[in-house]
Parts: sequence; structure tokens; C-alpha cells
Amino acid sequence: MASSQSGGSLKRHAGPIGLLFASTTSMIGSGWLFGAYHAAKLAGPWSILSWVIGAVIIMMLAFCFAELATMFPRSGALVHISHASHGDGLGRIWSWMLFLAYVAVPAVEAEAVVTYANNYLPFLVNPSSGVLTVVGFFVSVVLLGIFALLNLLAIRKLLQLNSAITWWKIFVPLATVVGLIVVAWHPENMHAAPGTYKMSGIFTALPAAGIVFSFLGFRTAIELAGESSNPHRNMPFAVIGSVVLASVVYVGLQIAFIMALAPSQLSGGWSTLSFAGDLGPFAGLAAGLGMTWLAAILYVDAYVSPGGTGLIYLTGGSRILMANGQLDTGPKGLAKLSSQGVPWMGVLVMWIVGCLFLLPFPAWQKMVEYITSITVLTYGIGPVVLLCLRRNAPNAERPFKLAGANVLAPITFILSNWIIYWAGFYTNSVLFILISVGFVIYALYYHLVARMPAEEFGWRYISWLLPWFGGMWVLSALGGIGGGLGVLAFVPELVLSALWSLVVLWIAYKTTLSPAETERAIEKILKEDDAGENAPSLP
Repeated sequence: MASSQSGGSLKRHAGPIGLLFASTTSMIGSGWLFGAYHAAKLAGPWSILSWVIGAVIIMMLAFCFAELATMFPRSGALVHISHASHGDGLGRIWSWMLFLAYVAVPAVEAEAVVTYANNYLPFLVNPSSGVLTVVGFFVSVVLLGIFALLNLLAIRKLLQLNSAITWWKIFVPLATVVGLIVVAWHPENMHAAPGTYKMSGIFTALPAAGIVFSFLGFRTAIELAGESSNPHRNMPFAVIGSVVLASVVYVGLQIAFIMALAPSQLSGGWSTLSFAGDLGPFAGLAAGLGMTWLAAILYVDAYVSPGGTGLIYLTGGSRILMANGQLDTGPKGLAKLSSQGVPWMGVLVMWIVGCLFLLPFPAWQKMVEYITSITVLTYGIGPVVLLCLRRNAPNAERPFKLAGANVLAPITFILSNWIIYWAGFYTNSVLFILISVGFVIYALYYHLVARMPAEEFGWRYISWLLPWFGGMWVLSALGGIGGGLGVLAFVPELVLSALWSLVVLWIAYKTTLSPAETERAIEKILKEDDAGENAPSLP
């Protein structure tokens, strides 16, 4: 990749295992410590099915992005693909939504570490509000700074460090599964407390219990595509393989959690399930079963898992910013690389903005809950772009080509919109308000401050976003999840959401760039020199 913006270039030192573990460590973060607990409270024993459904949905998204990632083997690939299908206007909007989806995660993970540390240093978190104290805030800022400094390492060293962390992060959950199954096995829990959970909980648990959020890290390998020694081979392996690996871990954890519960803990129903103390549900289970060794390991993991996830999310977010600079979506300085081939300016911005999410105001902490919905929304564009590029660029190189894309891509788009719907009306209202405000600010800047040509804004190519976002908001309002009016029952609402998704997909298909414009966009993305292509790879 050209290095005109810096003193170096991206180093293609990321091998298949390094990329696989980059995505895996993004998925196995602090969420695994609590996901099974919250899912069980919402769906009871059916929560096992929630994880299976979540894995299937994410796998279908992963298949779509595996094809797109091999077409655009560039770091920050999620930014590039939106430019290719609907032009710079959509690319600008999507790139900053992607940044919003990334930048909060390292801050959240840093805060998780500090929250656990508060058990020993009880001056980091306010016990009444749960908000960071002044000392806790600065400790979190320092921890974020450590994530940033580690990201200044060459990609080879960073992925070596991440691989070591990931082995630990895979070992601990699997040891937890085996340990709980051996010590406590209560199959009667599969039929316990009937009537205290609903079938709809299977689906509402996907966003509410953090199930989908736990799987979203597969995209990290895509963001590092430009640093892969052989992206055409390594991308599908890393993207799909990481989802499979995480699925085995999470389904196993949910089964072990349900079976290890003492039947007496379910006497009040699944929704009343609780654990005393701050160690979390799995540590609580282990301690209650006399497994002090496992409880100790889980407590250590409460630092390692969030730390590893925060580290690698900062890596992916800096590559998003780098792509913004390369495509003039943001300041060109964002594309500056260090002599180690690291987008140091992007790392710096991730650290500075990430610190804002640590501000000791409940509103900032509440906003983090909506980052999950923003992330799912950014993924929804994948099936759309896939279909548009199949039509407009049929002869483009596709080292990995998804079979049955004309059927699977529309189904995947529907499933993405269902996840957004299941997040509930209140969450979606805040989500779409944030997006609308950001879009208005951007449009005013573009037309009134920068005075850029109106015809280059791409209004025609982004017009399909209004029926997409607006339609999903109206459907959420009519539904009964998260403060909706409850006009429509659960199943009719899903049918309407599916039909509207197909309408939006048709509009997006009709408002895409022309084949000639698509070809020029692809050429622009791929024109950069692949410096370091023949560099040796990591295993």
C-alpha cells in the first residue's frame, strides 16, 4: 500500500492464525462472563437455542463479508465496500457509523477491568451510581493509553501478543464448561419453572443479553486484510473459522450454566435468577460449588478477556480511520503510517475519543448500550453491497464466492433487520436520532461550510436509507418490544419487517451506481501499490 502519507507502509505479516485469533479475541471478551446469565433470565433453557440462532445469523453475515473482504483486501475494508456500491456519499456516512461502533468498545472494556478492580481498590467506582470516580476515570484513561501504546507495535508483534492472550481466552471458557459439567449436572433444569419465560425471549435475548454483540468481533480480521500475507486465502478462513470457534464456546457455556444451577435457585422462576457479589454468575456458580480454583481463574480472566478485546478493537478502529483518510472521507492525516506500518494517527484518535466515553456521566454510559444496535446496522449493508456488486461488477475477481447469494443475501438482510427490531423501540429511537443528527450536521457542513458540489453528495444513491431507517423505526413503534405501542403481535411484526426489508433491498438495488461508476470506484480502491506483498507471514 502506498506510503505517501507516512514514513512507512502497511506490513503484510498477518498470517491465517493471527487473523483467526484477532477475530476470536474480539468475540470472547467480557461478554462471555455475563451473556449466559442474562440469556437464561430471558429465555430459560431455550436460551441454548438463542446462541445457536445467533451463531447462524452471524455466520450468514460472515459468508457475505468473506466474499467482499477478498474482493477488497485492504485494511479498513468495511469502509471501502460501501464506496464501491453506492458511491462516496454512502461511504462517508457508513465510515463514521463504523467508527462509532468501534470507538466505544475499548472504553467499555477498560471500564469493565476497572470495575472488577474496584473489589480490591474501592475508590474507582461510585457504589451508589456505578459511575467511575475521578480516580477511576484517570485509571481507565491510562488503561486505554496502554491499549494504544501496544497498538503502535508492528502488526507482527501485536498479533503475536494477541495470539498468546487468545489461547488463554479460549482455555478459560472451555475449562469452565468442563469443570461445571463434571461437578454439577442437573438435567431437570431443562424443564424447571415453566411459564416464567416466553418463546419470544429466544429472539429478544439476541440483542438484550449480548448474544449478537458477543459474535460481532468477526469483522476484526476484515479490518486487517491489508496486513495479511495472503488475504484471498486467509480472510475466509479467519472470518468463518472465528465464528465457528466462538459458537462452540458460547453454546457450551450456556449448556453448562443451565445444568450447573441448583434447582432451588429456580424456585422463583428464571427471571429472578441472581448471584451475590461482584464476581459474576460463573464465578458465583464456581464458588457455590466449592470450585475455588475455578473462581480464582475466572476472576483473573475478568481482566484478561476485556483487556484483550479492548486491545484488538482499538486495532480495528484505527484501520477504519485510516481507510477514511485514504478515501477522503476524513482528514488525510488519518492515513499516516509509522515506520512500523501502523496508522498512528488513527490510534491516537481512537484513544482520545474513547476517553470521552469514560466521562462520569450516566448518559454517556447509557449511550454505550446503543453501540450494539449501531454495529448491527453497519453490518446490514453487507448483503446489499454483495448483490449490487454481483450485478454491476460480475467479472471482478472473487477468490471466495458465496454460493446461492441471490437467496442467502436477502435472507441475511432480513435477519439483520430482525435483530434491530428485537432491540426494541426505545433503543431504536435513540439509535436513529443519533444517526439523523449526525447526518444533518454532515450535510450542512458539506453544502454550507465546505461548499462542495451538490451533485457529488450522492443524494440519489443514499435515498434508500430513509425508507430503511424510517421503516424500521415505525415498525419498532408498532411492536411491543422495548416501549412500543404493542399494536402488532410478535409474529405479524416479524412478517412485516421481512417484507419491508425486501422492499428496501429492491430500492437499494435500483439506486446503486451504474456499472461504469462501480468499475471506477473499484479501480480507485484497488489502485494502491501492495507494498510488502511478498513479505514473510506469521503462522
